[in-house]
Amino acid sequence: MAKVAEIRRAKPGELRGQAPHRRTQSDYMATLLDRVTPEAWGEVIDATVATAKSGDAQARAWLASYLLGRPKAEAPSPLDVTAERISGEDALVAKLAHPAIDRFKYPMLHDDDEEAAAINARIAAELAERIPKAKA
Repeated sequence: MAKVAEIRRAKPGELRGQAPHRRTQSDYMATLLDRVTPEAWGEVIDATVATAKSGDAQARAWLASYLLGRPKAEAPSPLDVTAERISGEDALVAKLAHPAIDRFKYPMLHDDDEEAAAINARIAAELAERIPKAKA
């Protein structure tokens, strides 16, 4: 019985109840990176762009998923829509009005808004200087 308990104990560096993995995700990723060079990936992208231009919806969707990302917004539930209609609330109006209402209610919290905007502008200007312009 002591042997069974000894076998089930996790060894240092192992997860409890699991044996060490022989192949890991990093091994597979390394193999993938060795085979798919930036030049090969560029050829895949060129072929996909050509296919998308010729009307392939799946190629357009694949490119859009990488270039634009997937939409994060979700449709509201029917219950939420019904509740908004009954209450007369408009989520867009509430979202746009919130900053102004916040400044009105708590003016002391916004005393340094102009300074924060100036800092943001300085950082944006410095980044614009440091980042090389795209060639037209």
